[in-house]
Amino acid sequence: MNQEMKCIDVDVHNDLKSPQELLPYLPEPWRSRVASSGLGFPGHGYWSPVGVVRKDCIPPSGGPSASDPDYLVKDLVEQFNMDKVILTGNLTNSSTIHDPDYAAVLVSAYNDHIVADWLPKHESFRGSITIAPQDPSLAVREIDRLADHPAMVQVLMGSAQRAGLGQRQFHPIYEAAERHGLPIAIHPGGEGAAGMPAPTPAGYPTRYLEWHTCLSQNYMAHLTSLVCEGVFEKFPKLKFVMLEGGIAWLPHLMWRLDKNYKALRSSVPWLKRLPSEYIRDHCMFSTQPIEEPDDPKQLISIFDMIDAEKILMFSSDYPHWDNDMPTEILKRLSSEARQKIFYDNAKALYRI
Repeated sequence: MNQEMKCIDVDVHNDLKSPQELLPYLPEPWRSRVASSGLGFPGHGYWSPVGVVRKDCIPPSGGPSASDPDYLVKDLVEQFNMDKVILTGNLTNSSTIHDPDYAAVLVSAYNDHIVADWLPKHESFRGSITIAPQDPSLAVREIDRLADHPAMVQVLMGSAQRAGLGQRQFHPIYEAAERHGLPIAIHPGGEGAAGMPAPTPAGYPTRYLEWHTCLSQNYMAHLTSLVCEGVFEKFPKLKFVMLEGGIAWLPHLMWRLDKNYKALRSSVPWLKRLPSEYIRDHCMFSTQPIEEPDDPKQLISIFDMIDAEKILMFSSDYPHWDNDMPTEILKRLSSEARQKIFYDNAKALYRI
């Protein structure tokens, strides 16, 4: 990537210095709960030998990686000439919390923290309205509360869910997002944790390597659900963003959906077009984690199959251990393709 080219990073995981940062935004009795016990997220139970975040991203002032706005600007935004970064935080696993009232209060406090303590720190920062979809009415209330904030540019929730995201209990959330002109983004967070379904169709894997590799299976299931349940027919202006789910599986899914639709269309009579057409028109995908075949030409072939120049957006996934920097990936693409993936597509989607 040309260092002079502008870049928008659509997946940057800013973090809390500690749960105490949320206390000013929490009402009782939730404030006392977090003060005494922390956030209380159930873990997925898979140990990573490299951890989750890069150790060299720890700010000089201390605290977790990416918890200092000033250092994040220096270490990411300025170093890589980023015009904007979309803050996705670390609360997408709120969908794994059993108590829907606590989950809703927690994400609301977190959103207030982003608005007050992050967005004013630098002109490059844009925020996400994190929601907990356990109670869709509470999620809609949170969207309505913050949708008019000019720097909150999308609705964000975890891909760990108890049902396919196309199902009707989620539709009030999509109606609210469409009404406000906001895309919906999903991001991994807690697959297999607590009472969530197994993270793979084959059940629970044994190791983090397996769990991490199989995350894309969850995205295949959600995308199939969104298309087949008619979400994009019902909400024709809605855009969906698939963060950190990979992309190499997409040709297979579109081909298989189109083939099966031709024989089984009577089971989804609300669909008026091929499934692949809905995906191309309504879905965007982030680059990280970019698949890296031994022969780079094979990845270019996949890009051609999915019209990557139109549906792909750059993401670093900073500061996670497997993050990708804009100077290190997609070097073989044309300058026009890089311009679209690294900047133009996100600019248009987020109305920057």
